[in-house]
Amino acid sequence: MQSDDAEPDLVQTSKLSTADQKKVDAFLERGVNSVERKPFRPVFMIFLLMAVVAGFSLLSQLIARWAGIY
Repeated sequence: MQSDDAEPDLVQTSKLSTADQKKVDAFLERGVNSVERKPFRPVFMIFLLMAVVAGFSLLSQLIARWAGIY
Protein backbone atom coordinates (compact mmCIF):
# COMPACT_ATOMS: atom_id res chain seq x y z
CA MET A 1 0.00 0.00 0.00
CA GLN A 2 1.30 3.48 -0.85
CA SER A 3 1.29 6.30 1.59
CA ASP A 4 -0.03 9.77 0.77
CA ASP A 5 3.53 11.11 0.80
CA ALA A 6 4.45 9.00 -2.26
CA GLU A 7 1.94 10.77 -4.55
CA PRO A 8 3.36 13.63 -6.62
CA ASP A 9 2.23 17.13 -5.83
CA LEU A 10 -0.25 18.02 -8.60
CA VAL A 11 -0.61 21.67 -7.66
CA GLN A 12 1.77 23.84 -9.63
CA THR A 13 2.54 27.38 -8.65
CA SER A 14 2.36 30.04 -11.36
CA LYS A 15 5.56 31.81 -12.30
CA LEU A 16 3.61 34.81 -13.61
CA SER A 17 2.39 37.75 -11.65
CA THR A 18 -1.36 38.22 -11.33
CA ALA A 19 -1.38 41.05 -13.89
CA ASP A 20 0.64 39.01 -16.39
CA GLN A 21 -1.61 35.98 -15.89
CA LYS A 22 -4.67 38.17 -16.59
CA LYS A 23 -3.03 39.34 -19.84
CA VAL A 24 -2.31 35.75 -20.88
CA ASP A 25 -5.87 34.67 -20.06
CA ALA A 26 -7.30 37.61 -22.03
CA PHE A 27 -5.13 36.73 -25.04
CA LEU A 28 -6.21 33.10 -24.96
CA GLU A 29 -9.88 34.11 -24.93
CA ARG A 30 -9.78 36.06 -28.20
CA GLY A 31 -9.16 35.32 -31.84
CA VAL A 32 -8.19 31.89 -33.06
CA ASN A 33 -7.47 30.70 -29.53
CA SER A 34 -11.10 31.07 -28.46
CA VAL A 35 -12.48 28.53 -30.96
CA GLU A 36 -13.32 25.10 -29.57
CA ARG A 37 -12.08 22.39 -31.91
CA LYS A 38 -12.80 18.71 -32.33
CA PRO A 39 -9.98 16.41 -31.29
CA PHE A 40 -7.47 15.54 -34.00
CA ARG A 41 -8.10 12.10 -35.53
CA PRO A 42 -5.00 10.87 -37.38
CA VAL A 43 -6.61 7.57 -38.48
CA PHE A 44 -9.38 9.48 -40.27
CA MET A 45 -6.77 11.65 -41.99
CA ILE A 46 -4.85 8.57 -43.18
CA PHE A 47 -7.99 7.00 -44.66
CA LEU A 48 -8.98 10.29 -46.27
CA LEU A 49 -5.51 10.62 -47.78
CA MET A 50 -5.67 7.07 -49.12
CA ALA A 51 -9.08 7.76 -50.68
CA VAL A 52 -7.84 10.96 -52.34
CA VAL A 53 -4.73 9.24 -53.73
CA ALA A 54 -6.83 6.32 -55.04
CA GLY A 55 -9.30 8.75 -56.59
CA PHE A 56 -6.56 10.69 -58.37
CA SER A 57 -5.02 7.41 -59.57
CA LEU A 58 -8.32 6.28 -61.07
CA LEU A 59 -8.87 9.70 -62.62
CA SER A 60 -5.42 9.64 -64.22
CA GLN A 61 -6.09 6.14 -65.62
CA LEU A 62 -9.40 7.32 -67.10
CA ILE A 63 -7.79 10.40 -68.66
CA ALA A 64 -4.98 8.26 -70.13
CA ARG A 65 -7.49 5.82 -71.68
CA TRP A 66 -9.65 8.69 -72.99
CA ALA A 67 -6.61 10.31 -74.58
CA GLY A 68 -5.53 6.99 -76.15
CA ILE A 69 -2.18 6.91 -74.36
CA TYR A 70 -2.78 3.80 -72.30
